[in-house]
Amino acid sequence: MKTIKKTPLDILDDIYSLGYWMTGNKGVSQELVKRTYLYRDYGQDERVLLRTFRDCYIEEFGQEIDFWFSEKNGKEKIQITDSMKPWAADIKYSVLLSEISGLTQQQISDILDKPLETIRVWLFWGRKLFVNNFLLKASA
Repeated sequence: MKTIKKTPLDILDDIYSLGYWMTGNKGVSQELVKRTYLYRDYGQDERVLLRTFRDCYIEEFGQEIDFWFSEKNGKEKIQITDSMKPWAADIKYSVLLSEISGLTQQQISDILDKPLETIRVWLFWGRKLFVNNFLLKASA
């Protein structure tokens, strides 16, 4: 089977779509695309460009999550958001790479530099989280 190589315009369109899905804002996604192309080297392949996009997203925007742990007495809560931001963003990003860009699990594994089994788990749970999140928004 012959694979079709994406043109630079197709990759730009994919990055914009990913940025829009990750941020939910047109202006912010445009800024994210600009930042991605600012930090790239000419001649980079799609994999490296998508990794650059991920790094720019994590650096600038992170992922909004609220994880709290409370002590036994329940008086003090500890937020672990900072250490979890890249993890949550990678789960969301892996689902979007699969669904929007049409990349295989192996390609996503190469981009995120994670084992293939990790990507498979992230895709499974990430899709469930997307569905539940949209069902909650639709019912509100």
